[in-house]
Amino acid sequence: MADLPPGGSAGGILHVDLSAIVANWRLLCARHPMGPVAGVVKGDAYGLGAIPVCRALYAAGCRHFFVAVLEEALAIRDSVPDAMLSVLGGLIPGTEATYIAHRIVPVLGSLAEIAAWTAAGPSIPAILHIDTGMARLGVDAGELKVLHDNPDLLAGIDLRYIATHLVSAEAAHDPLNHDQRHRFEAACKSLPAAPRSLANSSGIFLGEAFGSDLARPGAALYGINPTPGQPNPMRPVVRLMGRVLAVRDIPTGASVGYNATWAAARPTRIATVGVGYADGWHRRLSGRCNAFFDGAPVPLVGRVSMDLTTFDITDHPAIAPGAWLELLGPHQSADDIALAAGTNGYEVLTSLALRLPRVYEGA
Repeated sequence: MADLPPGGSAGGILHVDLSAIVANWRLLCARHPMGPVAGVVKGDAYGLGAIPVCRALYAAGCRHFFVAVLEEALAIRDSVPDAMLSVLGGLIPGTEATYIAHRIVPVLGSLAEIAAWTAAGPSIPAILHIDTGMARLGVDAGELKVLHDNPDLLAGIDLRYIATHLVSAEAAHDPLNHDQRHRFEAACKSLPAAPRSLANSSGIFLGEAFGSDLARPGAALYGINPTPGQPNPMRPVVRLMGRVLAVRDIPTGASVGYNATWAAARPTRIATVGVGYADGWHRRLSGRCNAFFDGAPVPLVGRVSMDLTTFDITDHPAIAPGAWLELLGPHQSADDIALAAGTNGYEVLTSLALRLPRVYEGA
């Protein structure tokens, strides 16, 4: 990635490598030769900026996109003009005309949604979601039987795909993966013939049995490891840098930050960096991780506060006000920070606040 600009007033800057996102999509396409690979860009493309991400993926040839809610789809429709753009969260009553006007495809997950979509007009495209174990959204076993016994309920819909969502795809040896696959196959046999969509990011790495007519990866596009416990096959996408705002020397025994949770065991040099939990740098990281400077770890000390985080730079005399510390990047991934914070890489990325300026590269 390019060097960070020295100017500006931001305490942190987020670099997003669009070429790496495209490379990750192409790798996923190679791993899923059974059918096309969509781009899941919900949550503002996992916090990285849906419009530039969509434009990059569209220019690379991606023609299927998924978001969570209708408003997200409307925001990116012009960026993916002739692509299939679909909303995973189901059909909210009263929104049918908006879907139709903007050529947005709902993912239908109940008999009520199916009835509402059928009433909106003849042969309008939709995706049918079958719940095979997640128990959140999707047609359940009772509704599936109704559809089997009453095939006319789907007769008026242009059924683009039948889809389900894997519960434990990142756990390759979890028997639930194959249980869900078998339930999905059985469900599809009881429904009108239509293309199928099965694998998410980790599902693509479960093998050919989990291939389908359309894969729907999200996190892997953005560099999150889809194969936990194994080397990450995806390219890193983000680099979060924090600017050093101040440097001060404190004596042995002096405390740093709220509630004096950390005290110096020696004369210590402290750098205050302009990134805090309002930027998505989780408070739970207090005392649990490092930043990096010229590839060397710099310990985080004291509490992460709303706008500021403090680091022990005693062993790094080159760090001065105006320097930049790597918080996310080649030396520390979102998965690494997730482990320290007790969460997952998805939450690390989607927590990154909009007040962090985004710099896009490789477009």
